[in-house]
Order: sequence, then structure tokens, then C-alpha cells
Amino acid sequence: MTKIALLSHAEALALVDKLSQVLIDSVDNGASVGFLPPLSQEEAGVYWRDVCADLMAGRVLLFAAYADGQLAGTAQLQPSPKPNGRKRAEVAKVLVHSSFRRQGIGRALMDALEAEARRLNRTTLVLDTRLGDAGEPLYAGCGYIRVGEIPAYVIDEKGQPDATVIYYKLLE
Repeated sequence: MTKIALLSHAEALALVDKLSQVLIDSVDNGASVGFLPPLSQEEAGVYWRDVCADLMAGRVLLFAAYADGQLAGTAQLQPSPKPNGRKRAEVAKVLVHSSFRRQGIGRALMDALEAEARRLNRTTLVLDTRLGDAGEPLYAGCGYIRVGEIPAYVIDEKGQPDATVIYYKLLE
């Protein structure tokens, strides 16, 4: 059974090493989330400590998914701080450890993000992912609408340019 938790700053800090392992595993298995393989434990830890600072400052909400008592995945909701963006938020870094994929964890994280967005009165969610990434079917299956592609937005592990795809969802 999957359990989703919205993490506090202290909880997130205590999980930096485990969060780093999920990030490293995701990058090693092809996720385009801003890093290239091989991703070191040190670099991953720096990233998560930065997320913890954003969490403390209220710039991000961090969700953790647990399966069989282990950290299986994570996702972020980043509400827009702009006065004209008070209805929107970005979905970011939806990661599921490879040993827990295909068990509904990604969907559970997305459902939790959307519930929290509704609670915060954020009705427009946006996200992007590399064209062809494993997350695309998840996002489409969750009702996100593909807006379009931006060519040569990221580079892959071979240094070649890849497109990113932009999605949105309007919550009721």
C-alpha cells in the first residue's frame, strides 16, 4: 500500500540521503530532471538541501511516497508567488525509484499534488518533461493536456539536444 506524506522542513532534512537515492536512481534510469548521469551523492544532497531551503521559505511543497515502509518516490508543487499567478502552480520533479515503478505511485503523487493545489486554490497546474520521457503517459493519464514542444530545450547524456513538452491541467 502506498502512503503519501506532505513533508515538513525537518522531515525533508532528515530524508536528504534517501531523497538523493531516489534522484540518483531516476537520473541513472533516464529521467530528465535537470541532471545528467552519473549524479553523485554529494551533488544530489546539495540539490535536496536547496529544496529544503525553498520548503522552509514556502516556495515549494514536497511530497514523499512510501511503499512497504520505504521511500519510493517524491514530487514537488511550486505555487507561483506572483500577484497575477495566484491561481497557478508548477508540478516538478515527479520521481519514482525504479524498483517501485508500475505500482501506481506516480499517480498517487499526482493525486496528492492536485488535492493540495485545490486546497490552496491553485486551479491551473503546469509541468514540462523531456519529449519521450516515461512520465508522458502518466501526465496524459492524469488528464494533463499537451500544449506543445520546445525543441533543443535540454541536452541528453550524450550532449545531444532534446525537446521538452509542456502540459497543463485546469482543476475543478
